[in-house]
Amino acid sequence: MRYRLLGPTGLRVSELCLGTMTFGDDWGWGAKSDAAEQILDRYVEAGGNFLDTANLYQNGSSERILGELLQDDRDRFVLATKYTLHAGGEGPNAAGSHRKNLMQAIDASLERLDTDYIDLLWVHAWDELTPIEETMRGLDDLVRQGLVHYLGVSDWPAWAVSAANAIATARGWTPFSALQIEYSLIERTPERDLLPMARHFGLTTTPWSPLGGGVLTGKYLDGENAGRLSEKARQRSDHNLGIARVVVDLADEIGATPAQVALAWLRAQGDDILLILGARTPEHLEDNLGVLGLTLSEDHLARLDEVSAIELGFPHAFLKLPFVKEGIYNGLRDQIDA
Repeated sequence: MRYRLLGPTGLRVSELCLGTMTFGDDWGWGAKSDAAEQILDRYVEAGGNFLDTANLYQNGSSERILGELLQDDRDRFVLATKYTLHAGGEGPNAAGSHRKNLMQAIDASLERLDTDYIDLLWVHAWDELTPIEETMRGLDDLVRQGLVHYLGVSDWPAWAVSAANAIATARGWTPFSALQIEYSLIERTPERDLLPMARHFGLTTTPWSPLGGGVLTGKYLDGENAGRLSEKARQRSDHNLGIARVVVDLADEIGATPAQVALAWLRAQGDDILLILGARTPEHLEDNLGVLGLTLSEDHLARLDEVSAIELGFPHAFLKLPFVKEGIYNGLRDQIDA
């Protein structure tokens, strides 16, 4: 395991993040405390230090289990959690990105995690009712109090993240340093706006569901499991399963597992892409960690790019047209270093 800086900060995080939505079984699935401890131990053994949870995961059990497991070595880890989504409580203010929910959520998370501070706090989802200024000022207050060290944003539109960081920078508040989004071979739409935006601001991107809800492992290619596809996967099942087939075939060719191939493609998209690995068993994690020793060839990457390609749409496709580029750069784009 190597380490990277989180966005435009000096915080060192391991190149693979351990997602702990599976810690606990309150949702009817997941890892009980003993299995969660084994998963964490194996991750730490591999050199990992970056842990991701949320206040609502497993009805709070994910945070509680992490708090118990980290009691003797808290400062070693970069611990991230989230707020915004409903995690218990009554009434209209028990969810959202406004100040009231932020303050009650951070108090509850600190108690469950049995810690005095959160290393990275994610805003979990876009709340169209709360002004961006209110969210960013509230987050900055937590940073100034020392309760939170760094800020991240998850599942927001690109324009809103841009506005938030521009407002924060202009007013001397703490901006976002990282972006968490769904991104995989079967969900490449962030390449239109979210990833270019993140790179403009120097944000680290941490993709969730890098295996496409399990589709990219190939487990749904047989008829027996096909009926268990998620609603989203069923909507594009032919397309998604076609991608999975190429992943499985390529894995067979190079002696890797399909999960390792899918993860290796994501890692190849740039050093600013930092994968979140989720595992219900130590064996699942062991398989995923195998990506550290796998580098795909240019031919492998091209095959995966081709089968999973998306249309960029307007204005991206328009701006790539030869006559448009000619008009913008007077035919000299290749001679301009940038």
